[in-house]
Amino acid sequence: MLKRVRIYTEEDVAAHNTSSSCWVIRGQKIYDVTSFLPDHPGGDDLILKYGGTEITEVMKDADEHEHSDSAYEMMAEYVIGRLGTGELTVSDDWEATDDFHPDDTNEAEDYEKNQFLDLRKPLLRQVWQANFSKSYYLKQVHQPRHLAESARLFGPDVLESFTRTVWYVVPIFWLPIAGYLFLRSLLQFTGPIADFWVDPRLPLRALLLVSPQTVTKTMICFFLGNIIWTILEYTLHRFLFHIDDYLPDSPPFLTLHFLLHGVHHYLPMDRLRLVMPPTLFAALQFPFTQLAYKLFPVAVANGIIAGAFTFYVLYDCMHYALHHTKLPQYMKEMKKYHLAHHYKNFELGFGVTSKVWDYVFNTVLPV
Repeated sequence: MLKRVRIYTEEDVAAHNTSSSCWVIRGQKIYDVTSFLPDHPGGDDLILKYGGTEITEVMKDADEHEHSDSAYEMMAEYVIGRLGTGELTVSDDWEATDDFHPDDTNEAEDYEKNQFLDLRKPLLRQVWQANFSKSYYLKQVHQPRHLAESARLFGPDVLESFTRTVWYVVPIFWLPIAGYLFLRSLLQFTGPIADFWVDPRLPLRALLLVSPQTVTKTMICFFLGNIIWTILEYTLHRFLFHIDDYLPDSPPFLTLHFLLHGVHHYLPMDRLRLVMPPTLFAALQFPFTQLAYKLFPVAVANGIIAGAFTFYVLYDCMHYALHHTKLPQYMKEMKKYHLAHHYKNFELGFGVTSKVWDYVFNTVLPV
């Protein structure tokens, strides 16, 4: 069985330049010559001098150290991978236009050039069985590709159906829940009602007893939830979805990264993957809603969660719109800003509904 050749970047190789781990590049191949250092006829210092770099020309330089044909043949046993030299499309000079519409990617040519993911096959299995380093994964997953139809994540249709979501599913699913929680908050500020797990039904007749003061309390909680969502929007986007530097270099973590957000940067115009599937958001919201119930009285918590869920719906629908619809002026500006996050610099510009927190945390992306 042939050994799979692992794909690395120049940054991967550059990190291995010591006597305890010394890699070099020759042509497109990468060699781990650590064990050879004590046996090198020219001494280990000569290899360490060029550790982590390209040595093709150095090996040809007779003044530096002359190499025989057998030396080149011997190197074959130290090959550990090859250098990934895929295309780079994200650029600092990218500019968004009002009629921006990228050309479709040729799947066969893309795979031949980049040796990353084959867009003609289910993607998650390929990431799980990856033969590329984290560095190469991150470099390639942030180079956008574009297809006329959604690429498959899973092979089986039943699993694939959970990864595709039409935008209007989000308000249909979450707004009734937000409305229900808002009413519970309103009624709980008015007087005691049964616990949800005892009786989830709302005593709607009690709405006749709601006072202006009660409405004010609930609305304050609701608007606080709006503000809290904008903070969560920014922090989740920046510190969870873009956790690149701290991402372990192993297939399970790369697959999780790809499923959470990597696929969106890889295929940013995929209409069916621009909003979160209800199952994904349900998993993400659970620890935060539980924390709200721990920190606040239940009436306050329900009002805050209702406000946060409502703004989440606004966020996801706006995110879809920024990629695909004609927009009023404010949203046109935010569209340029968000697309620049995809096509110009994915390490800045984390705000989607506004730039407020980008200004606060100095991550504004000049457009």
